[in-house]
Amino acid sequence: MRPDEVLPKVRAIIHEAALLALPFFRQGERTTARVWNKSGGSPVTEADVTVDAFLKVRLSELLPGAAWLSEETRDDPVRLAHDLVWIVDPIDGTRAFLSGDPDWSIAVALLAHGEPVLGHVAAPVTATLYEAVAGQGATKDGVPIRVSAQAGVAGARVTGPKPMADRIERRLGLGETPGALVRLPRIPSLALRLVRVAEGLVDVGLVSSDARDWDLAGADLILREAGGAVVGLDGRPPVYNRREPIHGELIAVPEALRAEVLAGLG
Repeated sequence: MRPDEVLPKVRAIIHEAALLALPFFRQGERTTARVWNKSGGSPVTEADVTVDAFLKVRLSELLPGAAWLSEETRDDPVRLAHDLVWIVDPIDGTRAFLSGDPDWSIAVALLAHGEPVLGHVAAPVTATLYEAVAGQGATKDGVPIRVSAQAGVAGARVTGPKPMADRIERRLGLGETPGALVRLPRIPSLALRLVRVAEGLVDVGLVSSDARDWDLAGADLILREAGGAVVGLDGRPPVYNRREPIHGELIAVPEALRAEVLAGLG
């Protein structure tokens, strides 16, 4: 089954998953879901687990030969030998979700031979869906999207860790207005941070070290198909489905800004 044939079926599954998560969310208030901490101290909610279990069943039924990697499922190294792998974050931005911030998402990617060929990022609170199929462009609610036409880093709209933005300004000598970066509010969901670069609302998305495959893979494809890139400080794109699916510092940018942003962080 080709990725474009899978696309509408995955869309429908994600819509159902969003309907499972939304009853637990209260905008501006604490979630009604049960909350506990994982071994590393990060929070997980009843909604994370519910959505994860639903997606695992439904996506595995859709492509029985695909392996699975998710934030909320015990990792099975069998995925390393599979050509097809689902990469899933059932709720990206759990802290936002549990505190009533609407900037959380459901992120799904399908890898083929290590490369994302299908990407979905849903923002259930606003009923927004970003999608991409490799080689076929990216859309937001069915409408094609494209990265911004920002030509230089001076005056660029940036979101992400403050220390990384400070490094760029310092190393590129952008400390004086109007040369300074335009600092946008932090976007809790990393997947949403990347797709907002894809749709041109953000010029530079910065990502601190320790991001995982499930935070990145779906949004990475959407950004690529919209004319942008996610790369490490060595200029190389992330490698997915490794034994340890962890990444160093990354940038998400239109291709036109890649070299200058890297120079500011190098």
